[in-house]
Amino acid sequence: MTEGHSPNSKAAPADHAEQALTHEAVRIGLVSISDRASTGVYEDKGLPALQDWLGRALLNPLQLETRLIADEKERISAALIELADAGCCLVLTTGGTGPALRDVTPEATLAVADKEMPGFGEQMRQISLQFVPTAILSRQVAVVRGQCLIINLPGQPKSIAETLEGLKDAHGKQLVHGIFAAVPYCVDLIGGPYMQTRDAVCKAFRPKSAIRPVNR
Repeated sequence: MTEGHSPNSKAAPADHAEQALTHEAVRIGLVSISDRASTGVYEDKGLPALQDWLGRALLNPLQLETRLIADEKERISAALIELADAGCCLVLTTGGTGPALRDVTPEATLAVADKEMPGFGEQMRQISLQFVPTAILSRQVAVVRGQCLIINLPGQPKSIAETLEGLKDAHGKQLVHGIFAAVPYCVDLIGGPYMQTRDAVCKAFRPKSAIRPVNR
């Protein structure tokens, strides 16, 4: 994959016949940030991991806009602005959130923010601390730009799934909530589409007053 636009908006795997009748379409931007992957030194794994997880977690038909770019603040900010202005209600980034000199994703994200949403980063670090003490080195942030929620995620596919989905015991009982449980209601509050999740993957939380009946 090269830097820039994907050839077409890519629909994630799902039961499209059911979705088309019952759920609102959702446009989501996915940005993988890596010097080496963007130049073809190694295969990017962030975008496939995000596409797979969203396809499993959401019932909505998805229009995914993907970008693979280098660790450069101006390019990252430009991609986030482009995706938000293009109508993405959610943009997820992966990579570039550590303390290394080239890790500038949080700075690029904050530069385009209307509002900062610190709870997302706090919860991601709490989840990752269950596995590694170096989670305190992660600097993920989340912000709102217009009607778009932008969230920085870790760079490793396993960590992406853990932070989005949370932690469960051997019987599937939720031990620690993942951050995505709060995403659909946040998108509601900023004027975005009504996102529906598969409870077996990630159960979205909304106040009872915010739950809408799904037309069938």
